[in-house]
Amino acid sequence: MKKIILLIFLAVSFLYPQSYNLLQLEQQIKGNSQELINTNPAQQTLTFHKKSTGLAVLYSLLLPGMGELYADSYSSGKFFTIADGVLWGVYIGVNTSANFKKDKYQTFAVTNGGVDNSGKTDTYFSTIGNYINIDDYNNQKALERDFNALLDKNKYYWNWQNNETRKQYRDMWSSSESSFNDLKFVAGALIINRIASVINAVRLVSAYNKRQDKELSWNVSVGVNRSITLPTSLTLNFQTNF
Repeated sequence: MKKIILLIFLAVSFLYPQSYNLLQLEQQIKGNSQELINTNPAQQTLTFHKKSTGLAVLYSLLLPGMGELYADSYSSGKFFTIADGVLWGVYIGVNTSANFKKDKYQTFAVTNGGVDNSGKTDTYFSTIGNYINIDDYNNQKALERDFNALLDKNKYYWNWQNNETRKQYRDMWSSSESSFNDLKFVAGALIINRIASVINAVRLVSAYNKRQDKELSWNVSVGVNRSITLPTSLTLNFQTNF
């Protein structure tokens, strides 16, 4: 009987430490299998730089549509660029035509009115279309007692062959002046196109900056999984914030 009790005691003593060690080992395995070790994490955060409204304004003033291109929205800016190109083409065409007409009426005045066109102002060429000759002009100014407006006959001489010739000259001068006046409207259109492009570019830059504030910000992390029962592995995590 004593031998049986002694054997039971020895068996329990032998099994208890083993069961304790197994339990400890099991807890360690569970703990390690759940452990994510982020040693030396590699993290990268993508950031966006806001656009400058000042640069957008400058670009649109230099060339309409470039402010929109700066704001990553050239789909609308291209229309301002096209309009600017067309308007410059019109400006060059009208200016060329106006100067051609100007040269034409001055040549006509030299040929048919005896005018010496060197050093003459635009006011002079406007005046000679209203009077048949310089004497007619000076007499009219004398009657109006506007003696300061009298012209030197030797320097500002002109004398149209007849009234029809004078009217023909006047029509040529008016046509040229009309073309020069058209240039003012084209120049105004160029300015308006730039102002419209500036307003649109500023609006798009503002929208771009607001959109970037709401864009995804990416956070990339790399970790190492170490487990007793499983091979060591890498984990790659993506985090996004809206």
